[in-house]
Amino acid sequence: MDATRLRAEFPVLSRLAYLNAGTDGPLPERAVRAAAEELERELRDGRAKAHFERRGELSSALRAAYSRALGCDAADVALTTSATEGIGQVVSGIPLQRGDEIVTSDEEHPGLQGALAAAREVRGAVIREVPFAEVAGAVGPRTRLVACSHVSWMTGALAPAELARLEVPVLLDGAQGMGAVPTDVHAIGCSAYAAAGQKWACGPDGSGALFVSAELRERLAVERRGYGNLADAGEGLSAKLHADARRFDSASLSAEANACALAAITLLEDYGWAAIHERAAALAELFAERLAERGREPAPRDRTTLVSFESPDAETERAQLAEAGVVVRNIPGRPWLRASVGAWNDEQDLERLLAALSP
Repeated sequence: MDATRLRAEFPVLSRLAYLNAGTDGPLPERAVRAAAEELERELRDGRAKAHFERRGELSSALRAAYSRALGCDAADVALTTSATEGIGQVVSGIPLQRGDEIVTSDEEHPGLQGALAAAREVRGAVIREVPFAEVAGAVGPRTRLVACSHVSWMTGALAPAELARLEVPVLLDGAQGMGAVPTDVHAIGCSAYAAAGQKWACGPDGSGALFVSAELRERLAVERRGYGNLADAGEGLSAKLHADARRFDSASLSAEANACALAAITLLEDYGWAAIHERAAALAELFAERLAERGREPAPRDRTTLVSFESPDAETERAQLAEAGVVVRNIPGRPWLRASVGAWNDEQDLERLLAALSP
């Protein structure tokens, strides 16, 4: 892979050591151009039948690109506005009776925690939190769903491999997975996988994907219905949901957002997912080693793209790093900074961060 050429696709890297793809990935220039071209078309031609046909074409192409990144069929992928939306679709749709249990970990993102809190408060579910590494072993007779991260947003640790052997459905929050690490939803053994389009796929805010297995798809209730997820909306009150994962599609996704997301993920795909994943993981591993040499011990992690490490005052140090042109984030509730290392970064970005850290 030509790493220098890939890096040149992202203008922000000419100014900043941008290490924040775990929040929002850097936008490639060609993705912004693709969105602008769609808006220019709408400005010039208006938005009538041809416009909606164009939206449909972009949706189909984006769905296919996401499916390749997830290792599944396009028919098993819904288009969403975020990993959070996909998570909500699954948690709100799973059959639950009062007292049924959902097992999760004690280091989940608010995007998952919010859906679980709603299941508890609205539907009477019992939410059982256990350490991340112990999630698979915590399943009991009342467990109806396991919901946790594929890659922990706090530490970069991978979900336990034992999850693939569970009989209950497993929902993975893939916000730090798709685009960052090798992702094959069938090999992982999950029933549902909610991915973000704006993070490691470098798409716009308001983009995402949801994989749902055929087995789980038939069990999930879908209360929100409209043009986007009905097979034939013209049938009125008799209209049925799409038979495939399109039944979980967001109500309305703009042509410009889809074009932006498609151009971004296609760019990465063109460089080769295996090469993208390997370069990012190797750079993150190198950064973790150099941090340890500097006396900043990284949090326990796996070979992923996230490196969290202790800070005497994480929020203040994050702001100081930003002033020095280094973009990372702090982890709320923990004394950690987190660097998100992508294939578009290089050793100079890592050295710039190391040099700017407080002694």
